[in-house]
Amino acid sequence: MLNLETVKTIAYLGPQASFTEMAKDEFCKRFNISAYPTPLQTIRQVVEYVDDTPDSLGVLAVENSIEGAVRESMDNLMVTKNPNIKILSECYLPINHCLLARTTEFSSITGVISHPQALAQCQDFIHNELPFNVNIIEAASTAEAARSLQNYNLTYGAIGSKKTAETYNLNILKENINDDKTNQTRFVLIGDFETEETGHDKTSMAFSTENKPGALLNVLEIFMENHINLSYIASRPSKNKFGEYIFIVNFDGHIHEPKIMNTIQKIKEKTTYIRFLGSYKKSKAIVLQP
Repeated sequence: MLNLETVKTIAYLGPQASFTEMAKDEFCKRFNISAYPTPLQTIRQVVEYVDDTPDSLGVLAVENSIEGAVRESMDNLMVTKNPNIKILSECYLPINHCLLARTTEFSSITGVISHPQALAQCQDFIHNELPFNVNIIEAASTAEAARSLQNYNLTYGAIGSKKTAETYNLNILKENINDDKTNQTRFVLIGDFETEETGHDKTSMAFSTENKPGALLNVLEIFMENHINLSYIASRPSKNKFGEYIFIVNFDGHIHEPKIMNTIQKIKEKTTYIRFLGSYKKSKAIVLQP
């Protein structure tokens, strides 16, 4: 079990009632964390806060089932000043949008407010179930949309989560209005703590190779030769030279396992840069009905 008794603060992407806060609540419940919650305005601020603040944790969204990787999260995690900042745990959270309002009358809604991404994820609902000339207003976040309803008459609704409704005392006029009912996001908990082997772990790592034919293949073959399942690979610009990339991989196993330690040692010989990003217990994606 991951021991997080000394944690004093936990940072996450705000504002209040964001999906990241919901993931923060899940991690706090899972590890019995009673740290002071610290909502911040950007993913970079969350990572830098954890990097600069002893006995702190952070929560990041790293992957969405529709949009793919959240690049800002991994880009910032790879460059922390403290090389011991790493992923400690993961969880999957369904992204279920709801139509919220101060009124209880669904038929009275003539305007809708939300973050552009939430609006985009609910296009079918907006087109098919709201008036043809519905007034659409973009907001900085789903929480800000809910908060702004007090500035509009009762014919305006907001798109947000159930937690948003609870936080801002709004009525839920309709649940699960997002077009893709299987939409979910993977969140991770980061910090300078050590994890133990559970027998069902995954490791995240970043590396670069020489820019020459077969360089990446030489690294991937090491995983195959050691019978290690490589479950994820993505590339990010190195930001040092155009055309050079950093590869981010997830693979089965914990860094404390001799086989994994031996594999990483062999990979070091084939790479120009390598960064351990954490070993942690695997979580299963949620099975959602389309």
